[in-house]
Amino acid sequence: MYPTLHSALPSSNLLHFESSTQRPRLFFPKKMHSFGYRLNALLTFSVTILAIICAFASYSDNLNLPSPSAQIQVLNVNWFQKQPNGDDVVSLTMNISANLESMFTWNTKQVFIFVAAEYETPLNALNQVSLWDGIIPSKEQAKFWIHTTNKYYFTDQGSNLRGKEFNLTLHWHVMPKTGKMFADKIVMSGYHLPEEYR
Repeated sequence: MYPTLHSALPSSNLLHFESSTQRPRLFFPKKMHSFGYRLNALLTFSVTILAIICAFASYSDNLNLPSPSAQIQVLNVNWFQKQPNGDDVVSLTMNISANLESMFTWNTKQVFIFVAAEYETPLNALNQVSLWDGIIPSKEQAKFWIHTTNKYYFTDQGSNLRGKEFNLTLHWHVMPKTGKMFADKIVMSGYHLPEEYR
């Protein structure tokens, strides 16, 4: 008879197993992060920091309490005419002075300003005509005095300007480096146009 498998194997070659309470330990090599993964993490961190800085800059503008001042003198009505189409047109010579330094903070990019003539007519409670405008790029240029005529015609669509009382209003729009833009104005009253064309 042929020997059975168990009897054919030497006892020294029998397999022995460790206790069932002992578990094999698995070892995995450490995974290195790819360049793309690291770049994405860096960009995410940078954008987060930038967003925090922008939010702080925008909020800091609320702590600024500007106190601008302005004065406009109408020195002369150069001409006051009725156009062939029936519209009234006026040319003025003005002195415009203002101190807008307090509107500048470290977050201010520039300030856009314009002077508007504002008056009432039977058809409209408020008519607004831009006469002059400019851009102030820095705090060093925010205190100024200019002698000028109106860049844009003082025009009314109709014959409503003879003897008309009007206001001159200095409007400004503060444009920040980050955050929302805000606007305000100074209204100066007591101006009159002639009763007759000239």
